[in-house]
Amino acid sequence: MKKYFLLLLSTLSLLHALGQSDLQKIIDADYSYLENLYLHLHRNPELSFYEFETASRMAAELRALGFDVTEKVGGNGVVGVFKNGTGPTVMVRADMDALPIVEETGLPYASTVKVKDEAGTEVGVMHACGHDTHMTSWVGAARALVKLKAQWRGTLVFIGQPAEERNGGAKNMLDAGLYQRFPKPNYVLALHAAPNVPAGKIGVKPEYSFAFTDFMDITVYGEGGHGAYPHTTLDPVILASRIVIALQTIVSREISPLEPAVVTVGSIHGGTKGNIIPNEVRLELTMRSFNDQVRNDIIKKIERICRGVAMSAGLPESKYPQMTLKNEYCPSVYNDPALTTRLKRVFESTLGAANVMEVPPTMAGEDFSYFGRTEERIPTCIFWLGAVDPDLLERAMRGEAPMPSLHNSKFAPVPAPTLKTGTLAMTAAVLDLLKGK
Repeated sequence: MKKYFLLLLSTLSLLHALGQSDLQKIIDADYSYLENLYLHLHRNPELSFYEFETASRMAAELRALGFDVTEKVGGNGVVGVFKNGTGPTVMVRADMDALPIVEETGLPYASTVKVKDEAGTEVGVMHACGHDTHMTSWVGAARALVKLKAQWRGTLVFIGQPAEERNGGAKNMLDAGLYQRFPKPNYVLALHAAPNVPAGKIGVKPEYSFAFTDFMDITVYGEGGHGAYPHTTLDPVILASRIVIALQTIVSREISPLEPAVVTVGSIHGGTKGNIIPNEVRLELTMRSFNDQVRNDIIKKIERICRGVAMSAGLPESKYPQMTLKNEYCPSVYNDPALTTRLKRVFESTLGAANVMEVPPTMAGEDFSYFGRTEERIPTCIFWLGAVDPDLLERAMRGEAPMPSLHNSKFAPVPAPTLKTGTLAMTAAVLDLLKGK
């Protein structure tokens, strides 16, 4: 308790030294620049692994501030280092990629970008997960911290991460030597736009905040034939249906009710015509959990159910279902409790306690998790940035209006309060951490 009290006094002393409104004044004065950057990023989104122009712009923003910048780290990753004397090293991450969605917000600055995806299909591209707000707040924090460099000592490592939406960018940057080639951080921070937190507020969640995400493809085999003679076949449609139903008992009957978990079959395809029993049916699944052991147990139970259904139908072992765990795996995000508690106090001191919320964990995934799962076990924290019109959110909660979620074609952050709050919160967090323990 004494330790926490001293940390709070230290944070308040720093804010007093700056002048309680000085930081806000710096950010307000910079808002016109940040708004223009945000509009540019929103209008010019790029898909995962193709963030070429976005990465170049992020690198240019850091270079203009005096950061030592390295590009092409683990793909399109950007790493900027700003050394300012002896002190802690704080890493701040912003993800840069967008989604294959046609924007339907009706905003005057809506994206009209269309590209061909890797399958050759033309798709729209949209920042429907708020990564444009992440990057803008990241640039805003970098600009504010450089202006305030007389107030702190230490090292900033600002990273622009590619391919978060496809769970590859963070791991690729780490595999490319992020913690070896550049100053190793004492802390790693990020923020994420929230579709259920009012603009102007911050959401925090100690411990597990984002889930494990796994994807699995299952091919169910059988022996096809004429739909009029089902007794001469081993119908994979029936077998696949049995598997789909049985999979729902994993969470309801085989996982502790105290452990959150999800098993969803999102795609099922098989056959060509109603009177033809096919030879195979394909299923696509996603699995979500927080605990590592629960995640591994779910996978084993899926395998057991698939084998058991095939065996009960009399299929030879050579025709047991084929299960492929896809390489889109992403671990759960664990926010270091001590770090998260510390940041919550900083946010309350900076924004006011009424503007800081503790939020529940989400079953969505975030590859920010990788930064805290290396052997160094560096403390990490990702917090939620309120992004929606408070009045619209209230009406939506009363059932009077729709409230678009992330990954929705109508998701539209409110720029000014979102960007100002994100910049202010991240800057205050980094300033506090640069004081050390």
